[in-house]
Amino acid sequence: MVTHMSSEIDLARVREKNVMQSTRSRVEGRVEVEAWLARARSASAQSGGNDTRDATSSANAGSSSARVVLNICLPFITTSITTKMPAAKVKDVQPKKRVLVDAPSSRQNIQKDSPSKRRKLNGQPKNFKTPGGPNSSQVKSQFEEEVLEKLTQDLDHLKQHNAEKDQQWARPSLDDFDETRDSLCFQQIEAEEGTLHGGKTCIKLFGVTETGHSVLLHVTDFMHYLYVAAPTAFQQSDCESYKAYLETHLAQHQPVIYSVQMVLRENLYGFQGNVKSPYLKITVTDPKHINKLRTSIESGGANYKGLWKGADGGVLTFDSIQYVLRFMIDTKVSGMSWVETPASKYTVIPARDRHSNCQIEAFCHYRDLIAHPAEGEWAKMAPLRTLSFDIECAGRKGIFPEANVDPVIQIANVVTRYGEEKPFVRNVFCLDTCSLIVNTQIFEFADEDKMLMAWRDFLEKVDPDVIIGYNISNFDFPYLLDRAKHLKCGKFPFWSRLRNVQSVAKDTNFSSKQMGNRDTKATNTNGRLQLDLLQLIQRDHQLRSYTLNSVCAHFLNEQKEDVHHTMITELFNGTPESRRRLAVYCLKDAYLPQRLMDKLLCLVNYTEMARVTGVPFNYLLSRGQQVKFISQLFRKALEQQLVIPNLRSEGTDEQYEGATVIEPTRGYYDVPIATLDFASLYPSIMQAHNLCYTTLLNKNAVDKLGFKKDEDYIVTPNGDLFCTAKIRKGLLTQILEELLGARKRARKELAQEKDPFKKAVLNGRQLALKISANSVYGITGATVGKLPCLAIASSTTSYGRQMIEKTRDEVQKRYTIANGYSHDAEVIYGDTDSVMVKFGPSDLAKAMELGEEAANYVSSKFIKPIKLEFEKVYFPYLLINKKRYAGLYWTNPNKWDKMDSKGIETVRRDNCRLVQTVIETSLRMLLIDRDVQGAQDFVKETIAELLQNKVDMSNLVITKALTKNDYAAKQAHVELAERMKKRDAGSAPALGDRVAYVMVKGAAGAKNYEKSEDPIFVLENNLPIDTRYYLDNQLAKPLGRIFEPILGEKKAGQLLTGEHTRSISVAAPTMGGLMKFAKKTETCMGCKKPLTGKDEKGGAVCENDRDRLGELYQKTLSKVAELEVRFARLWTQCQRCQGSMHNEVICSSRDCPIFYMRMKAKKDVEDSGKELVRFDNDGALW
Repeated sequence: MVTHMSSEIDLARVREKNVMQSTRSRVEGRVEVEAWLARARSASAQSGGNDTRDATSSANAGSSSARVVLNICLPFITTSITTKMPAAKVKDVQPKKRVLVDAPSSRQNIQKDSPSKRRKLNGQPKNFKTPGGPNSSQVKSQFEEEVLEKLTQDLDHLKQHNAEKDQQWARPSLDDFDETRDSLCFQQIEAEEGTLHGGKTCIKLFGVTETGHSVLLHVTDFMHYLYVAAPTAFQQSDCESYKAYLETHLAQHQPVIYSVQMVLRENLYGFQGNVKSPYLKITVTDPKHINKLRTSIESGGANYKGLWKGADGGVLTFDSIQYVLRFMIDTKVSGMSWVETPASKYTVIPARDRHSNCQIEAFCHYRDLIAHPAEGEWAKMAPLRTLSFDIECAGRKGIFPEANVDPVIQIANVVTRYGEEKPFVRNVFCLDTCSLIVNTQIFEFADEDKMLMAWRDFLEKVDPDVIIGYNISNFDFPYLLDRAKHLKCGKFPFWSRLRNVQSVAKDTNFSSKQMGNRDTKATNTNGRLQLDLLQLIQRDHQLRSYTLNSVCAHFLNEQKEDVHHTMITELFNGTPESRRRLAVYCLKDAYLPQRLMDKLLCLVNYTEMARVTGVPFNYLLSRGQQVKFISQLFRKALEQQLVIPNLRSEGTDEQYEGATVIEPTRGYYDVPIATLDFASLYPSIMQAHNLCYTTLLNKNAVDKLGFKKDEDYIVTPNGDLFCTAKIRKGLLTQILEELLGARKRARKELAQEKDPFKKAVLNGRQLALKISANSVYGITGATVGKLPCLAIASSTTSYGRQMIEKTRDEVQKRYTIANGYSHDAEVIYGDTDSVMVKFGPSDLAKAMELGEEAANYVSSKFIKPIKLEFEKVYFPYLLINKKRYAGLYWTNPNKWDKMDSKGIETVRRDNCRLVQTVIETSLRMLLIDRDVQGAQDFVKETIAELLQNKVDMSNLVITKALTKNDYAAKQAHVELAERMKKRDAGSAPALGDRVAYVMVKGAAGAKNYEKSEDPIFVLENNLPIDTRYYLDNQLAKPLGRIFEPILGEKKAGQLLTGEHTRSISVAAPTMGGLMKFAKKTETCMGCKKPLTGKDEKGGAVCENDRDRLGELYQKTLSKVAELEVRFARLWTQCQRCQGSMHNEVICSSRDCPIFYMRMKAKKDVEDSGKELVRFDNDGALW
């Protein structure tokens, strides 16, 4: 996978390598000096200390490389130079001088014949081989030793349970399947509209049997329909005439209307008096006609005999839903559920007539399809095959890979079956030769087109049910398709399970309040599910960065080697060993998405969400929230013969009042604060007060029906009317009862279950049920949606506000000194569904007891199922403002659980790491250590280090998402993205990416957006950081919010002023004005006098400091040594991270703090090395 990086990084890589070589040379030189000193002392001791010259010559006999240094340094050396390297490893070799060179010219995507090719490249895959034995010269990385070597399948176990083998691609054979005897039972994973038998519409159900066979079942004869309210004068006998009228009106070349029936149904929207009314059910012959029919009726154009009075304003139709969802609702099939058709009820399609590559392809009538509810035995999962893959491309310098120019050089694949821990296929398709990798098949190809076609054949043979990867939607899929098109591989894009359907990448745009605006690509893989882990994690998790490296560090606590795309070409153009290193890197990039999916339970959780809501799996990623609820609503409406109106979706600005917030009593509380929470507040309100579309009343209906207030109907706090459960139980109430009841059962089963895979399924199920229940309220308040109802939404929030206020009043009224309690209770804060209560006692156990008692007491005042629960105690507690607080979280009086914070900068992503570190450490010292003075000292020390430029730049990087193209005002990250695009369009951030930047010093009066800069650019050009910006704009407000409640405003303000805020001023570089005429002059390293004399130019010291030459050289040498040791340690740290201590570091991960430290250390070594070189030019030496 490719990460965005400055194109200058390749030059930096070469420099870094040279610095590393220089570091080793200098360390060796220092060891030689020490060895020389040891020999000199030994010789001096043997000669009684009389003849120093003899001792020196004796020592020199052992080392000639240190003489020049010692001639200068010997008079001034008082102690020997220490080193950690053992003397036994001293090499008697003259250290080489560093030479900084530009990037090698070989970095271009021209395929060269490697001199070390040992194997014939004929385009045919080679058999799997294992790398050489103990004498093999190949160095294994940590990934190979700890992961790949352990990935071989347990073959004995596999033989006992099925016919699969390790590294065997094909699915199990169909030898034991008999269509006359066996029913066809499988887990369907995708449903789509299709045709069969000469173009007749059907539903294609793709799936997998319990034995691992792939299935395509065509379900025929299901017809789409809609409803329209029958006019008063419409008779049963008019149905045929109306059908003929519609046929004539729609004027198609074939029959459009299959039937018109008069049926009794009830409108879902508004209370109908529990009386069904006549509706016309109009069924069409083909789903493609439904929209034209609906438009014709709604526009009033199909007004038969003028029976629909007032049709000029349009006629309302009912049940507007997609064909596939209509089919799934009517047949009770839910997403990812098991379906079955008995042996005699389906027909297997002969091989010559098949539409797909599935092992079993059949058709059946929709009435012969049995849908199993996803409970008990049918909650199981089929052995779904998951392919995780990654590609590598040979890009050019400074240009992001382009499919019409840059070749695909490697494709790594890892295939896993659900329910098995280890992947059973691990291979890499390589262009050119590649050394072998443990437990991995390597397929070598001389031609790129042959490699791509071989990979397509592999895809068809291994037949995955789910294809996953990281950023495969926007990069891997489109790139492979475009590259194959460029190479004229006509048969390549057939990735789907349908033989004649090509995969095509289309541009799409995903927009939501949750994720903002994102340009994406969608590629069809009919019959195979797709999970792009990047999109999934962006949707479900809020992180600072979404690169694979950063995400793995966050969730898996491990990092990957992050190789820049310009380095990939250099590795590819090298030897089989360098291509092997690239292949290991590529294979790990394919394996990590599989690890992430297992860790985050993505497949299981999304499967259970599809089962609970009833929608196909792929809807969960490609569609918004509403379709999930609409599916549940239609299913319940079908049971009760309700029809759902097709309301025109007209976005409105109408607003309603949200949840209440009790004004916080700000401060630092050194006594326990009990938290009382309402369990599922909004769902429980809707259940308790019977709020639903079907129970909504208006004043006229109440008068007409003669309802009595509070007995037959209620008036909500905001004035809306709903009938009580005695008159009609609301549909939403029933849906919520079923969802919450099912969750209760799932949690009970979860507690008893021992099998880890079944536990994961049950946990995913209870999570999906919880999310679905909580989303019911949100749909009613969505003004742009299928079925908005502000009466329900605003009534729900008004009850919530009333309950929070009632809870406060009840608690403060009961828990008083007058009622025998030790203190008067005080509600210090309340928000949406929780209240914070200060009962007064300093004893934790007592506060918990009072919290439990208060929750039960207040719950008794509300209608069931509304329940107030005691959940936790905060002690101590820092209340900063509305939705901003922090405290130690206790559920057990003996030990605190965690430090909890909300709305504080520890969790905000648009602040630099320094803010997070300072705030977290300060809170820890205030809340856990109770050391207020220590926290103040820490803050002052950090501010002093910041202003003196001692804070590492990795802690100053800010990231912000580039969510749209046009911003109203100029912003720092947007302006930087534009500048980076001008420097190098290939590696510039794209829409949807998070842009990393630091603030540098600018000219006087420069705007903040002008001072943002790319961190790598800052390091390479030695730009000074604007430390004052970080203090004023990043640290000041968060620190004030935390310390003001404790110290008071005046004392908290002193944290930002005083002696510790003295700063080192670094002049901002400029090329304008007089600086164009300025001439740079070196200064003496002793007295700083400008070196202007003829003999002084280019040297290190002036004439006055010649006698200090040795001392200054030793001082500079020590400085260089310290910097080299620091760089060597960081280099070693990066080697550990990449999993090999023998390979060169080529990682360029911008998310890693060590990367910036290493780049800074490299620059420091280079700069100090230049100072050392000045001594070589000094005239005093010669």
